[in-house]
Amino acid sequence: MSEARRLRGGAARQSGRRAEVFAALALMLRGYRILGFRLRTPQGEIDLLALKGRVLAVVEVKSRTTPEAALEAVHIEQRERLRRAGAQLAANRPALQGVTVRLDLIALSPGKWPCHIPDAWPDSY
Repeated sequence: MSEARRLRGGAARQSGRRAEVFAALALMLRGYRILGFRLRTPQGEIDLLALKGRVLAVVEVKSRTTPEAALEAVHIEQRERLRRAGAQLAANRPALQGVTVRLDLIALSPGKWPCHIPDAWPDSY
C-alpha cells in the first residue's frame, strides 16, 4: 500500500470518528442514551447504538453534502445487515428485551447542525 493511500485512509477514519462523536452529542441533547460506538457484530458494524424510552436506535452516521445524499448512500443490503445486527443485540441483552429496533440516520453536512432522521428507511422492513 502506498504511503499516500495509507495517510488518506487514516484521515478518513479520524474524520469518521469525529463525525460519530458529534452525532452522539446531538442525540444526547435530544434525550438519547448512547449504548455503544462502532459495535462490531457478525452482521456488520453499527456506528452508534442509542436508546430513548423503549426505542433502540441503530444509527448510521454519514457525512455528505445533503441529507438526501446521505440517505441514498446506505444501500438496502447494508440496511438489512444493520437491522439484523440491532435485533440480535436487543435479543442478547436482557435490559433490551421488548424494545422496538429502528434504523436512524445522522447526516452531517459541512457548516450545518447534524440532521437526525428517525426511522430513516421504513420501507425496508
